[in-house]
Amino acid sequence: MKLRLFPATLKQANEMIERLHRHHKPVVGHRFSIGCCDENKNVHGIAVVGRPVAREVAQYSVAEVTRLVSDGTPHVCSKLYAACARSAEAMGYDKIQTTILDSEPGISLKAAGWNFDHMITGRDWNCPSRGSRRTDQPMCDKQVWIKILREE
Repeated sequence: MKLRLFPATLKQANEMIERLHRHHKPVVGHRFSIGCCDENKNVHGIAVVGRPVAREVAQYSVAEVTRLVSDGTPHVCSKLYAACARSAEAMGYDKIQTTILDSEPGISLKAAGWNFDHMITGRDWNCPSRGSRRTDQPMCDKQVWIKILREE
């Protein structure tokens, strides 16, 4: 099967996230989204790239893959991660990052040329400085993966 990329809308991304993502809900916004389909235009996956979730990460020089969803078709995830990095680089970002659950292997990220950077401890996002935040997302430890796009 020949896979090809296409620019996806936030609506397309959220519909697929709602249908197939194992542990996250649709996103509120994005900087861009990329889809992956076959020659018959059957969509097999979509990646959503937005601003970094963590407040201490540079908001304008770092892009973050905030959601990636697929139907399990081989090579879709690595193709999307690679495409997100190329697109972010073309747009002038210095780095792209994503987080995955501690239990996920990261094989697609490795195949796309990304590197494991560090672990973050899972926790509840609710605290006095943030107000009421969602608590329906995984609060386990997570892996942070990055790809340097431009040396500073």
